[in-house]
Amino acid sequence: MSRSLEGFFRHIAACNTALLPGGRLEFRLGDAAAGWVQPALLPVLLAHGMTHAGNTVTLANPARLEAIGEAMAQAGVYRSHHELFDVWTDMAQPPVARIDRGALPLFGLMAAGVHLNGLVRLPQGLHLWIARRSMTKRLDPGKLDHLVAGGIPAGHTAAEALFKEAAEEASLPAELVQRARPTADIRYALDRPEGLRRDVLHCFELELPPDFVPTPADGEVEEFRLIPIEEAYTLVRDTDAFKFNVNLVLIDLFLRTGMIDATSPEGQRLREGLTGWHAPRSA
Repeated sequence: MSRSLEGFFRHIAACNTALLPGGRLEFRLGDAAAGWVQPALLPVLLAHGMTHAGNTVTLANPARLEAIGEAMAQAGVYRSHHELFDVWTDMAQPPVARIDRGALPLFGLMAAGVHLNGLVRLPQGLHLWIARRSMTKRLDPGKLDHLVAGGIPAGHTAAEALFKEAAEEASLPAELVQRARPTADIRYALDRPEGLRRDVLHCFELELPPDFVPTPADGEVEEFRLIPIEEAYTLVRDTDAFKFNVNLVLIDLFLRTGMIDATSPEGQRLREGLTGWHAPRSA
């Protein structure tokens, strides 16, 4: 491995720390596998009418999951986000249930989000809009972030969530956002203090006019800055300045723009590393 790319592999490894099942119990909704739960949670799940057999916990009626999640939040099992997310057993199929966003890692459920690279072509070269997360954010306060990023609320498509987040976070007008193009779906599975995160990031790219300046709108962003893409490359390679999963989306950007040779063995390994949780490892 070229030493110049070791910093990028470090971020891939940091976002794929989960071993599956890793001592967890398989969580099923109806007859389909949906996630993973820690055995310590079993008494709570059984108290809500779930069943346990072998290494599997099952909720026979997926429609009950939303109410169970709310009851668990009220009991202090987890901290509610007061925002419902869709629950899938297969992301190629319609969702089967909904639950508060804060409960997704508790059940090891798949979650989806959107990330937007905002690019500007200047005479000096390609530049990237970045945000600094508010110090009041629950996750990674003060870290650097994309121009727009956020989870996909229940009932929304990725495109609908992108328009919503773009208006709320950066005051991006819809006529600009509609020019955004999808670039990649990035997957990872990692252990976090809040539980097991199995995320899919739907990535988009938007070239913005040189005279456009994003404006924070909802209090989740402290400031926006326009930086040369080479500076972003160095920050990702050498530091942990960006929110953990933003690094992955930027690695994809560097591969696509040729800043990292995607045809080299290292580039191919980085690309493979962005595919994440689809092949669980036993432990």
